[in-house]
Formats: sequence, C-alpha cells, structure tokens
Amino acid sequence: MTAAASDEATPLRAYLPGLAALVVVGLAGRLIGAAVPYLDPLIAAVAVGALVANTVGVPASFLPGVETNKLWLETGIVLMGARITLGALLDAGPTLALVVVVGVTATVLLVEGLSRTLFDVPRRLGSLLAAGAGICGVSAVVGVSGSVRADENQIAYAAATVLLFDLLTLFVYPALGGVLGLSDRVFGVWAGLTMFSTGPVTAAGFAVSEAAGRWATVTKLARNLLLGGLVLAYSLYYVDGPSGDASSPRTTRRSKLALLWRSFPKFVVGFFAVVALSSAGAFSRVETAQLTTAYEWLFLVAFAGLGLTVDFDDLRDAGLRPVAVVLTALLLVSSVSLVAIRTAFGP
Repeated sequence: MTAAASDEATPLRAYLPGLAALVVVGLAGRLIGAAVPYLDPLIAAVAVGALVANTVGVPASFLPGVETNKLWLETGIVLMGARITLGALLDAGPTLALVVVVGVTATVLLVEGLSRTLFDVPRRLGSLLAAGAGICGVSAVVGVSGSVRADENQIAYAAATVLLFDLLTLFVYPALGGVLGLSDRVFGVWAGLTMFSTGPVTAAGFAVSEAAGRWATVTKLARNLLLGGLVLAYSLYYVDGPSGDASSPRTTRRSKLALLWRSFPKFVVGFFAVVALSSAGAFSRVETAQLTTAYEWLFLVAFAGLGLTVDFDDLRDAGLRPVAVVLTALLLVSSVSLVAIRTAFGP
C-alpha cells in the first residue's frame, strides 16, 4: 500500500473503535432490554452507555466513532419515513401544526419571561435556554448561540441544563405515560411537543410503542422546522432590536438567509421525501420491513452513542438557576399541553 493510500484510509480507521463501541453497547442494551421486563432496549442502551462513560470512561481514540451517533439517528429518522404515509400526516396536519406552533411559542416566551423576572438569569443565557426547551435541545442552543452572541460559558451552561432534562425525561415520560393511561398518539404528540432533544424524544416514544414513537418523531420534526425562524428572530432582536449592541454591524439580508439555512435541520427534508415515496407505493411490503429493521438498528447504536456522551460532571456544573427556569417551564408547559393534546387527539 502506498503512503497516499494509507493516508486516505486513516480517517476511516479512526472511526472504527468508536463504531465498534456503539455496536457493543447497543447489543448490551438490546440484551438487557429483552431480559428485564418493561425496560425498552433503546433506554437500556442509553443507560449502559452513560454507565460506561461515567465509570471506565471513553478513550479519546473512540470519540470520532462515538460522535457519529447523531448521524445514525438522523439516518434512522429518514428511513422511518417508509412507515408513514402522507394521508396519516394530513389527517392530523392542521391540528398538529397548531399545537406545535402554540406550544413552541409558549415555551420560548415562558422561559424568556422566567429567566428575566423570577430567576434573574442573564439575558443571553435565558435565550439559549428558551431555544433549547422550545425547539430541539442542544442543537437549538448551538443554533441560536451566534444570533444572541453568547459566550462559551453560557453555551456550556445551557447545553448542560438541556442534557440534564433530556436524561431525566427519557426515563420519566414513558413511566408517566403508563401511569396516566395515555394512548399511543397522545403520548407521542405530548413527548414530541414537550421533551427537548430529538434523540430522547424518539427513544421515549418507541419505549412506549412503535406508533407512539412515530407520532413523537413526527411532532418533534415539526418543532425542528421552526428552528430556522427562531434563529432569524433572535438575529433580528439582538442585532437590530432595543437590546442589541449598537456597535455591532447590522446583519445583511443575505447573511440572515445564510444563517437560516445553516440552522435548518436538513435531514427533515429526507424524512418527508421518504414519506412521499412511501405514499406513492415506491416500497414493497418486504422493502418496508427491511427499512424498518434498518432504522431500528440505527436507533439502537445512536442511543448507545447518546449514553456514551453523557457526562455527569457537566450536568452537576449546570447551576441551579438555569435548572430552576427550565424545570418550572417544563412542568407548566407539559401539564397544560397534555390537557390540550388529550382534548384535540383523544384520551
């Protein structure tokens, strides 16, 4: 093998240890989930990954492969579109869209209000928390960080706070769904509307049932679509609004559009493209079954990676005020939205 060929192969080899770890942890979660009653393999994979990460640790050589977990999650969501038809989406479309827009708006405004009044959280940190709680967790925190001109410490605090609630709700929501006797659709929409990051939402939904998982994911994707708009709104507010820095250059229309495109979760386009193909009869029953098996395994390794990236020390360092803000908002929004969702979609 030539030196050039070796150099080209090196990046791929760098991913292999971490990818192997994802598979091993995922298989462990699957085995434990099969052996322990009422424990879903996806949640078991997250738990095993978090246990490993916070005891023996994850070697640096494993990190490139482990950090691909988001790619596998997004790929799995795209493939999941084969199990969903446009008819099913359109049946709930207007109602679901209204619930999502109202829920996201209420969450963002509530977190902003709580941050600035009751809990006296710094303004930019409050905006990061509002984006994380309202749209899509850490992805939204990072997505709006440039718009609000937050510093690294504020981003770290907001991300750690969101991750703390991702971990808690991943286990609490499925348990509450059983206690409250929620239908698959109601639970899925509720989880998709009020939990934070896409990974935990999907895991919690599928922990209840496949139907709940699909509804949770579709609802969450609808929320994700609003991220670009929120980035643009914060960009306008912090640059041109009364709280902006007068010394900062004004953002051009082109740069705002570029910012909007960079923040947009592009895998959502792939998901709806596969939904359209499925609705057009592009997949046979056998092919749909194969795609289902594929996304189930992709979710398993993705959630193994989610667990392997959990750092309890970072969660402890989040601070009490950001946690109090998000906890208060989550309790209020999840309670009110559950009543609204049960009214709109059934018991």
